[in-house]
Amino acid sequence: MHQRLRRGRDGVTELNLGAVPNGIRDRTVVCSPAEGADLIAPGAVVAVGGTGSLLQVPETLLAAVEDRWLRNGTPTDLVVVHVMGLGDHEGRGIDHIAIPGLVRRFIGSHFVLSPRQQAVIAANQVEAIGLPAGTISLLYREIAARRPGLFTDIGLDTFVDPRRQWGRMNTRTTAGVSEVVTIGGQEWLHYPRFDVDVALLRASEADADGNIAMDDEAAIGDNLAIAQAAHNSGGIVVVEVKRCVERGTIPAARVRIPAALVDHVVLTDYPYQTPITVSDPRRTGATPNASTTVAGLPFDVRKVVARRAAMELHDGDLANLGVGMANGISYVALEEGFLNRVTLTVEQGIFGGLPGVGLDSGTAINPSAIVDMPSTFDLYDGGGLDFAGLAFAEVDRMGNVNVAVAGGKPIGPGGFIDISQKARTVVFCGTLRGGGLEADVGDGALRISRDGRYAKFVDAVDYVSFSADRARRTGQRVLYVTERAVFALGEDGVELVEIAPGVDLRRDVLGQMGFTPIMRHPPRQMDQRLFLPAAAGIAPHPSRRGSTTQGVSR
Repeated sequence: MHQRLRRGRDGVTELNLGAVPNGIRDRTVVCSPAEGADLIAPGAVVAVGGTGSLLQVPETLLAAVEDRWLRNGTPTDLVVVHVMGLGDHEGRGIDHIAIPGLVRRFIGSHFVLSPRQQAVIAANQVEAIGLPAGTISLLYREIAARRPGLFTDIGLDTFVDPRRQWGRMNTRTTAGVSEVVTIGGQEWLHYPRFDVDVALLRASEADADGNIAMDDEAAIGDNLAIAQAAHNSGGIVVVEVKRCVERGTIPAARVRIPAALVDHVVLTDYPYQTPITVSDPRRTGATPNASTTVAGLPFDVRKVVARRAAMELHDGDLANLGVGMANGISYVALEEGFLNRVTLTVEQGIFGGLPGVGLDSGTAINPSAIVDMPSTFDLYDGGGLDFAGLAFAEVDRMGNVNVAVAGGKPIGPGGFIDISQKARTVVFCGTLRGGGLEADVGDGALRISRDGRYAKFVDAVDYVSFSADRARRTGQRVLYVTERAVFALGEDGVELVEIAPGVDLRRDVLGQMGFTPIMRHPPRQMDQRLFLPAAAGIAPHPSRRGSTTQGVSR
């Protein structure tokens, strides 16, 4: 660009710098979805962005890849990598490409939102490896930096350990992607670096050069890490956006992926924030928060469990709440008036506010901060959490927890292993039995009218997602909270410590379990306030910061 020059009074030449550096691109970055899909070669490693359900999921691009396959049977034998479960239970997201032949292998952390993906994995039609979400997210940064790979202790002694299932989600998968190494006398899992050939991402807007902003999104995720991994692998980065704007329209501080990393931009035909929310500015953090209202939790067994779990919080706790019953803890804290006395986080990078539930999970209303997902997993993996509230599929007599496979269906660990392995206090939340449970809550008591069809407390779990032995070694406090009883992790296994008022110990608890829990003393009665419709008067314990205990060994 021609610059007009002038000489200042001190004799130094002054150069004119325009507001926008022109001429970065000599062609348009915008292409059609079909053209974006055509960029994927057979056998490519494809990293698909997204942070759970359909948050930042490139829905239009994935549909175009499916359409290309249906038209001409290409590409083939893809290795598809994704951090979170990317779907809505109804065929959107990763289910578009969950087709044997199109995909050879999935490497992901969560599969439960995608029924077609679950089905082809369960039927041994594709290979599948389930890994902790943080492992995949952080591995992208190692790929970008061209380091040897990721070294982490997250997942040792669980089903992702090579000495156990190696993360394999079916028998078709013969090998995992990690090895156990010893450095400085300590065991680590090493995940070697691989190249990313194509990155398919979703954001809010792109300017004419390809700078990407995410102001409409409810999370930032790991889009930058994925883009850098693909770029430094010599791969292609395609970003799906809601709108294109003129060069210079996006201020530099709002750019989440710089144009230098973006090869192509596609306009989306699915501009939703989540599967059930088109746009909710309360979740984006793009403008200052304002007071708002939300619907409270219904008074049922889920609220009973959330209330009892919330009783384990301390003032000033940094906490994570997982999906399922555990994320009701946030609504209990709001109703009881102490939400502002703790900091609730979501692994997508959300701090503060009211974490979303159901298909709005991975977001929060009125968050105080939104950061990138890899940095959040750094915090978790380094032992930064005081409290974790998580769901469970199965618990065994020793206290191990399974969330990876249930009823023969591949689920995957999601962020469960990252969150549970290092938190100071872990509270697992769920019903004692699953499948059709009916219970009446009220008048300070619980009455089981029809019990669930299957036991969730079993003699031994097959897929260890939380290692009780490791928790005992590191000194974690672990509770298992159900609607009718509370259990604690003891030195010799699971101990029954509380029972709900109105419940018969032998008929409703011991007779519904796959093992007999340890009872060092007669179980205490759960607080009757949990079973009354009015606010229970729950408040956090004093801050842990004044405690003389050192907590969990990191």
